[in-house]
Amino acid sequence: MAAIPEPDLDRRRALLDAWVEKRRRIAVLEAQASSLLAERMTLSQSDAAENPFHRDAIHRSMIAEYAAAGRLSTGAVEYAFTDAAFLHRSHPEVLAAFRAGSITAAHVRAIVREGGIVREAVDNGIAEPGAVSVFDSGAVIVAQSESPARTAVHVRALAAVLAEATVNERHARARSERAVTMRSVDDGLALLTVVLPEHLAVAIMDRLTRLARGVVAARVSEPARDDRAIFGDGTFTTDPLIDTAADPETRLAVDGVTDPVETPEIEAPEVETPDGARLPDGARIPPDDRTIDQVRADLLTDLLLAVDPSAAHGQALDGIQARIQVTVAATTLAGLDDRPAEIDGVGPLHPDIARALAGRNSGWSRLFLDARGLVTETDTYTPTEPMRRFLRARDQHCRFPGCRMPVHRCQVDHTHDHAKGGRTEVHNLGHLCATHHVLKHPDIADDHRWSARQLPDGTIDWLSPLGRSYRDVPRPRVMFT
Repeated sequence: MAAIPEPDLDRRRALLDAWVEKRRRIAVLEAQASSLLAERMTLSQSDAAENPFHRDAIHRSMIAEYAAAGRLSTGAVEYAFTDAAFLHRSHPEVLAAFRAGSITAAHVRAIVREGGIVREAVDNGIAEPGAVSVFDSGAVIVAQSESPARTAVHVRALAAVLAEATVNERHARARSERAVTMRSVDDGLALLTVVLPEHLAVAIMDRLTRLARGVVAARVSEPARDDRAIFGDGTFTTDPLIDTAADPETRLAVDGVTDPVETPEIEAPEVETPDGARLPDGARIPPDDRTIDQVRADLLTDLLLAVDPSAAHGQALDGIQARIQVTVAATTLAGLDDRPAEIDGVGPLHPDIARALAGRNSGWSRLFLDARGLVTETDTYTPTEPMRRFLRARDQHCRFPGCRMPVHRCQVDHTHDHAKGGRTEVHNLGHLCATHHVLKHPDIADDHRWSARQLPDGTIDWLSPLGRSYRDVPRPRVMFT
């Protein structure tokens, strides 16, 4: 591939700069729009104070009018008004950054909503009066260098530190709201909604994803045959056409055609499924072209309908087989305090749940932190791969700026290529998702390839093809306030 001429590179840089400036100006305009909503909310509150009996009607009328004028849902407008009111009343530092265009509306939304926990703790006398100001300062610093999604995780953890008692109370109170609901979405489909504790939801989703990936991997590796696809985890099958019973009178239904058992036996290799079980020799399986989402849905159906809950199967915590990474202070684990733990990359976890998980799992690592709360090394309690455990603990997600792909779905990459002399040590390793790993691959032309340099503290500096530098800093595991 021919090198890109310098004038073209200049044009590309100019377009990037112009786009960044437009984004900043959009944020400034959104800040101005937020100020208009806050001012209108003040007028509405004055009207309600004069006519308290009609307070609800006054508010609903205001929301309806703005929703109609802006062609937005009433829910979206309600959120916008609430965020604007809290932003202008309680978060002056965040508002200043928003007006300058250094953070976006998405950042503000995450900060204001997580800040509600801190405001509640201050109002109830649980947190110090200056806690909101401390929260704002930390949130703005993070938001100015991170994506909205990463910012949300950071500020959630910061809020948990500043208002730990409130977080624990909210988690305990919210647990009573768990529920399962269903509604039709037409065309023979229905939406099944499950509201349950976050750590269980993370574990369920991870297990379904791992099983589904095993299904896809098995069918890809299967020898090319039009009528075969391997799927399932060995404990169940995901298609009613498959009959794996040992009864000699069994009839196998394949592709809608029922054949007697005397049909010549299919010569098929014995295949080991992701959980170690083996499919029976000769089982014919219909073609499988399902997407991973479809496979997850089928596996969830099988798991729910094929297994009877009983005391023998234990509680949900006993059955967690997914990868769920939790950070909890040693003092909390020992019961000396009730500081919130954290599901890495997700948010706070009630300390009682963390202690319960610790009692059921031996795969814990002790993390040694420096003065800033950054991981410096690990000490595992069970035989494992220390380097990988260290990197999982340090990185938590893909190390490309803004990416939140969890580490168990990433690849461990040599920051300085191993083929070029890069050493296999933690200061030269980091997790990258498949999308961002390929950006620095030597097969990519120089004009489009990214490069990366890792600093001793684990910070990774990325250099783009246009010569722009972007930094990804490892997140502290402890919030200092």
